[in-house]
Amino acid sequence: MVLCTGSIAYDYILTFKGRFKEHILLDKTHILNLSFLVDDLQKRRGGVAGNYAYNLALLGYPSAVLATAGTDAAEYRDWLAAQGVDCRGLRLLEGELSATGFTTTDMDDNQLTGYYGGAMWRAAMLGLDDGPPQADAVIIGPNDPGAMKRLVGECRERGVRFVFDPAHQLPMMKAEDVMDSADGAWIVIGNDYELELIQQRTQRDVQGLLELSQIVVTTLGRHGSRINTRTESVDIPPAPAVREEDPTGAGDAYRAGLVAALLRGLDLQAAGRVASLAATYAVEHIGTIEHRYTREDFAARYRDSFESDLPEPFWPDE
Repeated sequence: MVLCTGSIAYDYILTFKGRFKEHILLDKTHILNLSFLVDDLQKRRGGVAGNYAYNLALLGYPSAVLATAGTDAAEYRDWLAAQGVDCRGLRLLEGELSATGFTTTDMDDNQLTGYYGGAMWRAAMLGLDDGPPQADAVIIGPNDPGAMKRLVGECRERGVRFVFDPAHQLPMMKAEDVMDSADGAWIVIGNDYELELIQQRTQRDVQGLLELSQIVVTTLGRHGSRINTRTESVDIPPAPAVREEDPTGAGDAYRAGLVAALLRGLDLQAAGRVASLAATYAVEHIGTIEHRYTREDFAARYRDSFESDLPEPFWPDE
């Protein structure tokens, strides 16, 4: 079982059929005031904890959520449980609203996001003992910084593998907390911008980060990803998309695919390709967890995308 931490949120996804760069005057950035007339608005279930857990469930890997949300997330909790996600660690707090994100995406897949933390800011009240026992790994996603620090410490003390995925919480984290959270991590992961921030905060390059953690992963959007260990560096190709609807949530799907594949014993190249394909399914739908597939669909798509078969050990016995 993989314990998924971070936010349980609702996402408002706005689509702008233009390019942000065409509306930004570089000599006026000191008085930036932008307004975009969007072409589409969707309200969707989201938040990294829910995104990780749902994608793991799709891949047949047992998952659980450890998070705080408002009572407005009762239907979200019930929906996750119906997908097979263990929700005993999801606390719905009276008088609180769930975390809410507002993301506008342009034609180049650039995104502007505003985020309200809501009940997420009380996540430090929960520790590993509040979720199901005996996790194979814990994904520590962007969350209340105190909660992230607590979970890193508990994972390290108990010898539980953990993934450090700070994402949009990096600006709120102190440099020493970023360093501490990478120390002992199974995987440190982020997109190229986030990895650059991590390197700046820790004053360590990728090889330096690998002195603290076992694996460093850089996701590169349409260009695939790169997985580094202390002994090798593997470039992972992207899985071609049938259509590109919305990149929101693709990174979380990637993380779920990578963790599931590595825990099932796949090598880095195969695990990265599973992660790429999981991410592509998310890109093809508006919303972070609106996609769905069967194991047969996934295996056939893997073969078509990478001209090789999905390794036999990936799917568990029925």
